[in-house]
Amino acid sequence: MKILLLSDTHSHIDDFIIKYVKQVDEVWHAGDIGDLKVTDQIAAIKPLRAVWGGNIDDDKARMQFPENNRFICEEMDVWITHIGGYPGRYNQRVRPEIYNNPPDLFICGHSHILKVINDKKSIVYI
Repeated sequence: MKILLLSDTHSHIDDFIIKYVKQVDEVWHAGDIGDLKVTDQIAAIKPLRAVWGGNIDDDKARMQFPENNRFICEEMDVWITHIGGYPGRYNQRVRPEIYNNPPDLFICGHSHILKVINDKKSIVYI
């Protein structure tokens, strides 16, 4: 399965992003969506999994999307949230679940920095 990971779009969607949306099987958005026109346009083209989070998403986003989206995709336990932290510095909101029931893949936004990190203690990838 081909996945497009997005985060922190802050109400921005354009033809450049849509071009990539059309090339994948699903789109996963890790919060700070902003205007729901972003997710509406994406969902009109491909299946979308998203979360609300950060300082951009209002009550409309909170009504449409969960704060945490945990699901199974191709036999992998995936958890998407906006503010999650990283190995050794997980956000206190997610820390107990990360250590007690770690997902196979942990995706979060917020930092505006792409990082892929192997958590050697709990076998979680960000």
